[in-house]
Amino acid sequence: MGNVWKSTRLTLEMIKWEHSIFALPFALTGAVLAADGWPQARVLAWIVVCMVSARSAAMAFNRLADARLDASNPRTAMRALPAGILSTGFVAGFVVAAAGVFLLGAWRLNRLTLELAPLALGIILAYSYMKRVTRWSHLVLGIAPSAAWIAVRGSLDPRIAVLSGAVLLWVGGFDVLYACQDFEHDRSAGLNSVPQAFGLDAAFWIARAMHVAMLCLLAWLVELFGLGHLAGVGVVVVAALLGY
Repeated sequence: MGNVWKSTRLTLEMIKWEHSIFALPFALTGAVLAADGWPQARVLAWIVVCMVSARSAAMAFNRLADARLDASNPRTAMRALPAGILSTGFVAGFVVAAAGVFLLGAWRLNRLTLELAPLALGIILAYSYMKRVTRWSHLVLGIAPSAAWIAVRGSLDPRIAVLSGAVLLWVGGFDVLYACQDFEHDRSAGLNSVPQAFGLDAAFWIARAMHVAMLCLLAWLVELFGLGHLAGVGVVVVAALLGY
């Protein structure tokens, strides 16, 4: 039992599970818009469970999928799997367990959430292989607001796609910047990314363009939902932070 707890702790450290807090605002914003205020506490709690478990499953799966590549990359060679600190069997079991918690949470929310849960899980797991397929692998993750809307309402409104698009560009822009540090490794390993395809200077400009487009979508979102001047100020603050 002690080894199980130790391996679980190491897995949680490996996937930086505490970073789930950075993804929660995207889902919670979608939930608040869907509820036109704060959702019921029960619904909010299960949305948080779904977000944390889905991210945990995706991050652990990503470590499994990239274990061989991580071993050949000096930046990632000391991660738990390539370093032999964790076994692939345990991490695979963790992925299954986290996915099970996610499906349980989807079941506790509503029927449409449960029906779409396998699709959502498939999208976030497939991200791990996108670098092998396309240079635009950065533009995959962004479904959290739409998923939270469905969790609250049991239906989908096209307007929430604007926020999902903004999140996709927000995450994508930073993912492009993150990929810059693996520029040489990606080229030698035959992996696709914006930096690998266009070079580092162009990658920075593409990331900036993604974030400008994201700001435009946020401004549109304020108009679509009639969020008022305070939300507009929020968009200006985000723009200032990105500019800085």
